[in-house]
Amino acid sequence: MKVLILFSTRDGQTREIAAAMATELKEQGLDADAVNLHRAEEIRWQNYSAVVIGASIRYGHFHPALERFIKKHLQALKQLPGAFYSVNLVARKPEKRTPQTNNYTRKFLLNSPWQPELSAVFAGALRYPRYRWYDRMMIRLIMKMTGGETDVSKEVVYTDWQQVANYAHEIAQLVRKKRSKQA
Repeated sequence: MKVLILFSTRDGQTREIAAAMATELKEQGLDADAVNLHRAEEIRWQNYSAVVIGASIRYGHFHPALERFIKKHLQALKQLPGAFYSVNLVARKPEKRTPQTNNYTRKFLLNSPWQPELSAVFAGALRYPRYRWYDRMMIRLIMKMTGGETDVSKEVVYTDWQQVANYAHEIAQLVRKKRSKQA
């Protein structure tokens, strides 16, 4: 049983979450491939027992490649057990860390033709020194308006790694459940 974890990342935190998830799935006895959605050319869907897609938010939007990917591969996605996770700084607040309470994730799930069985929201990372000047200033303004960190010399990781591990366990259970139904 092999799980395909696709990720769409802007600054790398979604990739780090995908890698942590792959490691956790391997500890659960499942093989996993973490693949950049932006570089996923030809996917051999038949090699996978499940698919996970993770995507980050920047300025209130997922990367447009996410929607294009889902439309292009919709039939294949519908054939496999699926999970989705979003990564954003709004989720640094615990009350905004569920698909029901996180506006970006809720809107995505309402409008997406792909409906995964599982979904989650993870807090991302704030990496001021790595941003271009414009992004650093815009993100700082947004953080000031929302009561977040504004010191542009700092990098802060808000991701709850135990939440990521727990989600990987849910994915492993989903894969095993689907497999037992097929047997």
